Amino acid sequence: MDIIGWLTPWEFSPALILCFIAGIVLFVRGSRVHRVSAARQWLFWIGLVVLYLSMHTRIDYYAERLFFAHRLQHLVLHHLGPLLIMGAYPGQVLRAGLPMPARIWLKNFRQTTAGRFTEGLLTNKFLVPFLFVFLVVIWLIPTIQFYSMLDWRLYRFMNWSVVITGFLYWNLILDRRPNPPAVMSPGARIFSPVITMVPQMVVGAIITFTEYDLYPIFDLCGRAIPGMSAVTDQTIGGLTMWVLAGFVEVFGLLFALGTLMRLSGKRRLPEKKRAVAAALRANGATP
Repeated sequence: MDIIGWLTPWEFSPALILCFIAGIVLFVRGSRVHRVSAARQWLFWIGLVVLYLSMHTRIDYYAERLFFAHRLQHLVLHHLGPLLIMGAYPGQVLRAGLPMPARIWLKNFRQTTAGRFTEGLLTNKFLVPFLFVFLVVIWLIPTIQFYSMLDWRLYRFMNWSVVITGFLYWNLILDRRPNPPAVMSPGARIFSPVITMVPQMVVGAIITFTEYDLYPIFDLCGRAIPGMSAVTDQTIGGLTMWVLAGFVEVFGLLFALGTLMRLSGKRRLPEKKRAVAAALRANGATP
């Protein structure tokens, strides 16, 4: 198959195209207002490209007909793509790319009760990590997986759900600010990926070592690699979730660790501030 065949969408989605175009336009416009380093630009564009390739090309055909391709797709949608994009810290840039009336409306909305509730819900430090794990594991229940692969509406909802929760989660973990105003403390941002990767690794290990076919839907749809057994396909998919997903989360942890070290070096951690204030008071100076 030539490159055009690989890039041709398996199932064309106008909504998906509009989302990508909007993200590109806002980032380009915002980059003219805010200086964006080359490293941040690389992270954003690579993340955008891998998300698009996973969701809107021939790869989606294989994700519907191979369990391990399906797991690789969700590795990108849930972990790698959102991690790369949020690692570019695009929020301020995207806001700057909005037309002025939209920016004013957004600012005013955030000050309303509905706006504060929405923002609080989307940045809740307990709910978001829970959904991050839940909406990966729940789709792997064999019965749910069976129907989600047959019904195109459920299939798209499944993919969108893991993408959205991926963005919400990495938005919390990669926040560079001290707490407050950040929702999670720098230490919690390091510890959270350790907690969230454990249930995913456990489920991945269970799938890896199961010696019978958990997901016959892939045989029903027609396994894309002739001769590959269901158990082999399942084992590779389980290892993808067990090892590779955990590996990506370690990168997120390292991002958060870098933030902790930077804030500590600048004495912007709460305990550092208290120590400096105490030292100044001991010397008779005003903090």
